[in-house]
Amino acid sequence: MLTDAQQLSTTEAPAPAGRHVNPIHYDGGVYRTPPQRVSLLARVSPWWAFYPALVRTIWRASARAKRGRYTNWNWVESSYELFRGLEEVGIEMEITGAQHLEQAERPCLFVGNHMSTLETAILPAIIQPFRDVTFVVKQSLVDYPVFKHVMRSRQPIAVSQTNPREDLKTVLEEGAQRLADGWSLVVFPEGRRTPVFDPGRFNTLGVKLAQRANVPIVPLALKTDAWRLGKGWLADFGRIDPRRKVRFAFGEPIRATGRRGGEQQAILDFISGRLQTWEAEDARSGRS
Repeated sequence: MLTDAQQLSTTEAPAPAGRHVNPIHYDGGVYRTPPQRVSLLARVSPWWAFYPALVRTIWRASARAKRGRYTNWNWVESSYELFRGLEEVGIEMEITGAQHLEQAERPCLFVGNHMSTLETAILPAIIQPFRDVTFVVKQSLVDYPVFKHVMRSRQPIAVSQTNPREDLKTVLEEGAQRLADGWSLVVFPEGRRTPVFDPGRFNTLGVKLAQRANVPIVPLALKTDAWRLGKGWLADFGRIDPRRKVRFAFGEPIRATGRRGGEQQAILDFISGRLQTWEAEDARSGRS
């Protein structure tokens, strides 16, 4: 059973007693959305039920971050607001393997597939209560209107996605420094979001960084296509589809020793295996 209260960065001022608790309650490392009452608006239009609340959350968080007052726990709170907002429009969440968030060495590297905006929005609520974490992100997120203040406050590693060689250098150098400073990192080696997992596009960046920094890898498989990709400048605001279940699975930590690609294959096997299992479950339940 995982504990609710977790200690975070010692650089932050203490919060009022009882505030720093994990908002997601796990049973044996597992969380599943309990039965929800879904409003009429959410049933008719999940998009209109969710996105105005999303904008309000980002606006409040950005205003606080702009003033330099956006802490790790403020990030958890903002992310959990989005987590609950998605559940309230009818999306079922499932998280497994959460015990590895508590038991893995600190810091560590989370290496997973990248499917939608959803994981960037709610992974802080899942991971940050256990350990300080930040992301490797595309530069555009650091420059995004309003949201940029939140993103910059998290000290992410920004890559261009236009110069692979320079991006590799940036991640290896800055990533090793973040890890040395005690931050865990989330890396999506596919680079761009895609609803279909292609192992051929999943590069070895995570393994190389873990080897350089001598930290363990926690494999992360996710299925988040309930938050569809939009088009053009609305790419981050695609359709919300409550028929699709959202899943996150964390695997046992892997020590990157450089043994002939064994770590990379173990990550790929974990992600592919979970995705295949979930697709089979969805097919049986009529979700696919």
